[in-house]
Amino acid sequence: MRGTPAGMVSPHPLGGQLPAVYADDDFAQRFVEGLDVVLAPLFNVLDCLESYFTPALAPEDFVDWLTTWVGTELDGTEPLATRRRAVATAVSLHRVRGTRRGLSDAVQLVFGVRPEIIESGGATWSARPLGAFPGSPHPGLRVTLRVRDPAAVDPHRLHAVVAAARPAHLPFAAEVTHLPTPEGT
Repeated sequence: MRGTPAGMVSPHPLGGQLPAVYADDDFAQRFVEGLDVVLAPLFNVLDCLESYFTPALAPEDFVDWLTTWVGTELDGTEPLATRRRAVATAVSLHRVRGTRRGLSDAVQLVFGVRPEIIESGGATWSARPLGAFPGSPHPGLRVTLRVRDPAAVDPHRLHAVVAAARPAHLPFAAEVTHLPTPEGT
C-alpha cells in the first residue's frame, strides 16, 4: 500500500491559485496546504505515468498488479526480476502459448531451466497418398525439469505452469528430476 512520501510538495500549490481575498487568510492557506499534501502524490504519479507501465521501472507493487493485467502464470513468490521479465514478455508468450516453444519458454521463465519436452504428435509430408501418420496414436506430453536440487523445486508449481502453457487438448505429466552429472567428475 502506498502512502504519502515525506517532503513531497505539490508542483501546483493551491494557495497561490486562490482569489486575492484569501491570500492573507491564514485558515484558507492552511486548509489548502492540507489538500496539497493529498494531491502531491497524484501529480507525481501522473508526471511519471509512463514509468508505471514499463516493467523495468515500475514500483514493485505495481508490477504485481501488472502481472494480473497481462495474464502471467505467476504465484507471487518469484523474485522481482522474474516478475518484471514475465510482464515484459507476456505478449510474446501468449503468442506462442500452446506450442512446444511457448511451453518451454514459460517453464524457463519461472524456473530458470529449459525443460525436456517429449510429445506424441508430429508433422510430416509425403509425395504418396496414404503415408504413415507421424507420432504416436495416443496423445500425450511429458515435461521433465532437470535441476541440481530437485527438492528445491515445487513439483506442484511445475504442474501448474505446464497445465497453463500446454496445448489444451493434451494430457500431460510433469516431473522434476536430478540433473545427471557429467562422466569423470
